Amino acid sequence: MKILLKSATIVDPTSKHHTMKRDVLIEKGIIKKIAPSITETSAKIISLKNLHISQGWFDSSVSFGEPGFEERETLENGLNVAAKSGFTAVAVNANTKPVTDSKSDIKFLKSKISNSPVDLYPVGALTNGSEGIDLAELFDMQNEGAVSFYDYQKPITNANLLKIALQYVENFNGLVQSFPMEVSIAKNGMVNEEVNATKLGLKGIPALSEELQIARDLYLLEYAGGRLHIPTISTAASVQLIKEAKKKGLQVSCSVSINHLCLTDDLLETFDTNYKLMPPLRTEKDRKALIKGLKEGIIDSVTSNHNPIDVEHKRTEFDHALFGSIGLESCFGALLQVVDVETAILALTRLKSTFGVPISPIEEGSSANLTLFNPEPTWIFTEESILSTSKNAAMLHQPMRGNVYGIFNNNQWVINE
Repeated sequence: MKILLKSATIVDPTSKHHTMKRDVLIEKGIIKKIAPSITETSAKIISLKNLHISQGWFDSSVSFGEPGFEERETLENGLNVAAKSGFTAVAVNANTKPVTDSKSDIKFLKSKISNSPVDLYPVGALTNGSEGIDLAELFDMQNEGAVSFYDYQKPITNANLLKIALQYVENFNGLVQSFPMEVSIAKNGMVNEEVNATKLGLKGIPALSEELQIARDLYLLEYAGGRLHIPTISTAASVQLIKEAKKKGLQVSCSVSINHLCLTDDLLETFDTNYKLMPPLRTEKDRKALIKGLKEGIIDSVTSNHNPIDVEHKRTEFDHALFGSIGLESCFGALLQVVDVETAILALTRLKSTFGVPISPIEEGSSANLTLFNPEPTWIFTEESILSTSKNAAMLHQPMRGNVYGIFNNNQWVINE
């Protein structure tokens, strides 16, 4: 199969063609030629309005329901949503039933997606059953294809367990994730502990609970060595803590959820459970600090933190609703509302090397792993924009900028109609 992309603006700081408008010829999944103009009569020509291309995007925190919660999202549908949202690779959390905590569980996930245009990278649970007591079979899972170890949104309360995990995985260059929340301070909290929580009579989760846990984890990392990823930070002080740790040379990375770059706890006044998120939506001051941290490279990446929840567990009383929102479909459009195109692309690709995802620069001879988009159109995210099986979207009715045309990866083409 030959494909010719016409007049594509290349957004790839690692490429000598960065910011240039070029024709790109792809043959059998490889970029054969990049030039100002290419004529190839045997190729399928892709000519789209204001076409931009970048390296394929990677989301480091995605949950699909399968196995165990297929009514929320199957792997097949989830990967289709990812493709149409511009992602060529996703790291899938152990947010399943049973939890992905063994070699055979990793094997199951890999076997389900053998011929997909989206590369699935399993995240294995750090502890058996994600119960925080005994380490899971980390080495075996990594050998089978796990790219990281994480008890999804469950803090590691035992500091010694995290220390041992960091020391152990250092032997095989594993990556440990630690969810930033000190449980004893956040106990039974549902929203950010601030003025809005008091007004609404909802129990709060203080920013302090996140910051204490991050401070503890960074001390443990400095002591034990290894590699640590802190997912979905949400406060201004968290950005500062990670900035200082990086200055020390610690091997730490972090991500921020797209929701926390765009939304604040002011939205809670409607008691809409779509805004019940983990971590909770914070203040405008925090939101601005997170954007600044992303622009400065302190925050390594943006994640959709895609977490489908069925109607029964989401459209209920605020106290009883589960935490979480879908986010793949709205991630790029929301991101361009707060940062420029180049910052957005870095935020969607920079964490690849940390998670062991292959990097394919847009150069002749490289594998064609591409996302195609137009950064200009403005639109509103509505229920009609949702591709996921579950409809719990925090970004409903929010303004968006930029459209995803589709992806090319694994010699397969996915295009939005």
